[in-house]
Amino acid sequence: MTETTQAAVPAESGAFKPKKSVALSGVTAGNTALCTVGKTGNDLHYRGYDILDIATACEFEEIAYLLVHEKLPTPAELAAYKTKLKALRGLPANLKAALEWIPASAHPMDVMRTGVSVLGT
Repeated sequence: MTETTQAAVPAESGAFKPKKSVALSGVTAGNTALCTVGKTGNDLHYRGYDILDIATACEFEEIAYLLVHEKLPTPAELAAYKTKLKALRGLPANLKAALEWIPASAHPMDVMRTGVSVLGT
């Protein structure tokens, strides 16, 4: 078995340990200004910020603001952004009515698919 065809090899503990494939090393999958992946190893950066740093130090809305506006918000910008997002959270009446008919035991992906279908009508 070669490194590129073997998905995993048994570890000494008996569990499988994934092998890193080198078949596509150095191949660009796409270009984006939003993030970089693996630039210095196994890392992920959003707009130049290490995801591990901002995930522990920032709120969801701060990271969303960063992705949209290319910079972290000031406290005033964050407050305004949260207010804007809150105003956009409302559900159309027809969507709310349709969702209320779905059983509580339905799988969340089924609920989402149905909701998106209703929004498209």
